[in-house]
Amino acid sequence: MATKSEARFPGAGALRQTGSLFALGLDVAVLIFKRPFQLREFVQQCWFIASVTILPTALVTIPFGAVIALQLGSLTRQLGAQSFTGAASVLAIVQQASPLVTALLVAGAGGSAICADIGARTIREEIDAMEVLGVSAVQRLVVPRVLASMLIAILLNGLVSVVGVAGGYTFNVLLQHGTPGAYLASFNALAQMPDLYIGEFKALLFGFIAGVVAAYRGLHPPPGPKGVGDAVNQSVVVTFLLLFLVNGVLTLVYLQIVPTKLS
Repeated sequence: MATKSEARFPGAGALRQTGSLFALGLDVAVLIFKRPFQLREFVQQCWFIASVTILPTALVTIPFGAVIALQLGSLTRQLGAQSFTGAASVLAIVQQASPLVTALLVAGAGGSAICADIGARTIREEIDAMEVLGVSAVQRLVVPRVLASMLIAILLNGLVSVVGVAGGYTFNVLLQHGTPGAYLASFNALAQMPDLYIGEFKALLFGFIAGVVAAYRGLHPPPGPKGVGDAVNQSVVVTFLLLFLVNGVLTLVYLQIVPTKLS
């Protein structure tokens, strides 16, 4: 039943949930440094998330890198700037494609499993029992899962970058008859180390967002088993929306702070 404030202001419920989500994120950030640290749970979650995301990530990255390389190769050929194909492909893959692909798969595979696990514990009243016993559910369950999402996102981002660049190179050289030497030599024309740093930072932040959103929806599911399924769907959709929003903001800030080599 809606409260008086929600009846008067239709957006009050959404604002309350947004505030609760940010509060959970702050709690996780604070409890990361509080002992005891659940090392065993952290290792188990890392292994689980990695096992369900490594193969899909590699399979998705190959066509992703190929599409970027083929599109940029066609565009640079029309502009007469074939020498910049490699640099443009690397920038697109490392800065944008790798963190997004990594985060989407971590959120879709790992995040949905996190939400379903915590949601099942919630409807079985295990979370309430932990709170009654004085055990922090956030520290015991949420923090290891969020940290695991962040670590696997960083590692997968490196895998996506390598596989994407290799796939782009292969398709550009084989299908578009590009010059291997020119493709590799153009890396230094536009690419620089901060491009790799921002890609890794995006992956770290995206992993944090995916883990927090999944945990929040798992801690507050609608009643019943169907409610857990609905919470899983909501967590994936909300995570995707937040990822694209945060990615746009980070890209805008990065381009304002770090100038390109040609500027």
